[in-house]
Amino acid sequence: MSEPTPAPNPRDVPLRAPLLLATLGVVYGDIGTSPLYALRECFAGSHPVQPTPENVFGLLSLTFWALIIVISIKYIAFVMRADNRGEGGILALTALVTPVRAAARDRRAFLVLLGLFGAALLYGDGMITPAISVLSAVEGLAVATPLFNPYVVPITLVVLIALFLLQRRGTAGVGAMFGPVMLAWFLTIGALGLREVVMEPRVLAAVSPLHAVAFFRNNGFHALLVLGSVFLVVTGGEALYVDMGHFGKRPIRLTWFTLVLPALVLNYFGQGASLLRDPSASSNPFYRMAPEWALYPLVVLATAATVIASQAVISGAFSLTRQAIQLGYMPRLEIHHTSAVERGQIYVPSVNWVLMLACIGLVLGFGTSTDLAAAYGVAVTTDMVFTTLLFYAVASKRWHWSPLKLLPLVALFLVVDLSFWGGNILKVPYGGWFPLAAGAAIFTLMSTWKAGRQLLGERLKSGILPLQTFVGEMASYQITRVPGTAIYMYGDPQGTPPAVLHSLKHFRVLHERVLFLAVVTEEEPRVPKEQRMRMEELGQGFFRVILRYGFMEEPNVPRELQHLHLDGRTLAPQQTTYVLGRETLLATRRPGMPLWRERLFSVMSRNARTATSFFALPPNRVVELGMQVEL
Repeated sequence: MSEPTPAPNPRDVPLRAPLLLATLGVVYGDIGTSPLYALRECFAGSHPVQPTPENVFGLLSLTFWALIIVISIKYIAFVMRADNRGEGGILALTALVTPVRAAARDRRAFLVLLGLFGAALLYGDGMITPAISVLSAVEGLAVATPLFNPYVVPITLVVLIALFLLQRRGTAGVGAMFGPVMLAWFLTIGALGLREVVMEPRVLAAVSPLHAVAFFRNNGFHALLVLGSVFLVVTGGEALYVDMGHFGKRPIRLTWFTLVLPALVLNYFGQGASLLRDPSASSNPFYRMAPEWALYPLVVLATAATVIASQAVISGAFSLTRQAIQLGYMPRLEIHHTSAVERGQIYVPSVNWVLMLACIGLVLGFGTSTDLAAAYGVAVTTDMVFTTLLFYAVASKRWHWSPLKLLPLVALFLVVDLSFWGGNILKVPYGGWFPLAAGAAIFTLMSTWKAGRQLLGERLKSGILPLQTFVGEMASYQITRVPGTAIYMYGDPQGTPPAVLHSLKHFRVLHERVLFLAVVTEEEPRVPKEQRMRMEELGQGFFRVILRYGFMEEPNVPRELQHLHLDGRTLAPQQTTYVLGRETLLATRRPGMPLWRERLFSVMSRNARTATSFFALPPNRVVELGMQVEL
């Protein structure tokens, strides 16, 4: 197998301790806190098995090989090769399978829909992860003494609300603590597990896959149900891929194989060793490993680790939202940058409050992490199946890997993914419906916005005059030209902005310099500075400028135009006017979209962030001209 040499990744910097600590703090929070509840759900969840030695060995074997096949081989070794100029995640992977030619794009529309629905499901995961992680950590207090039982849910809600309220401050300050805390966490859970393994070394025999085979033979169909709980050990797999753009492949791979994987395996095997000695520990095998004197400190450390895991998921939802906006799958939303140094640290208020309300509702509705675990995993397993299919498309069509070598590899991934998916889909009646319903709702919003923007573009294009025609006709008209520069923004670089036609109709004047500006988002994370802007002089004081941004970048039009020279002069901010079109959308029964979707699109459009704010335009230099458009 071979693939094209990837473009240099600016994130692949020298492997220094601060970078590795930051990788620990951001990338591994989700998968690193899975030991709190994963094995417990196998023995005390909605589809439990008895903690017999045979079942303990079988589940430990399944856990070990899940970590090896799904995380170490699938994600670390192969999927992370599919980077879009250094960026990972299902939207970046979707961009890789979207060809430039329209005919080929139509043939692969199904893959794009898979990627879009997978992105929508990640929001469901972002709602459940903070709830189940923090709740399972606080439940350790009830292990110490039953007196804490009535206070588990209130304490969890206080922690979650505080976490979401702090989002507006950003993670720049708190982020420095994430790495050391997660380092302490992995060292602690590894030490707890090692202590138990030393006392019960026979548990190491579970490395043999024969125990996993025996587990299925002994438990039959019930073993498939338990797979839904076993899958909880790999729920952070997608996070590895998403966060690749922040740190690069090398730090993620190094920290996984040198610390995270050994600590997780030791802890899971330690829990199994504890169960071999005392089957009654199945009610909460993680906390039962701890000596009494260490229980309260462990609860505090676990809560800190779950808060960090939640922070990483929430930040991931913010980043995913920005990608979706730039790629045209979501309306413009208010986005705050919380760091002057790291452009990836952003805060999206609307997403933050929706996630907070969803987390509060989940904790109050389910009450315990065991009940909540029934809702967890459905979205992530579905995403993992989609990732495998998209990876196959990239490897076969873009890298031209040999089918004889690629098909067995993808078949192995699909067998594992679909087995876990089958075990989780049976959770739907017990709460698994929630992430699917949330994902379906978000998918509906995203697909409606994309289709609506395309429909709106078609409606506008039907009455659009080609730009070259407009400039040519202006030579035969006597139009009064006034001093200054007018910048007309429009999405189609080849068409005349409707706003300029409306301006001529009502005012019968034009500025002495007229700049037609189109901002284009490319299906790549970032566009090099030298390729950002293209300017073309059209004559008679007319100019066309195209600004290109990647889907991970925030557009700032005035900053890009400040060095632009027109007729040998730079743009004077106080003599420059930005003229924008503002459409009032009318839902009709014309062919296009169903009436309900047109109304939904209209509502989304009215509540979208203004173009003035999104493109960072100076508000006192903006003029908006309205028009009505029938969808």
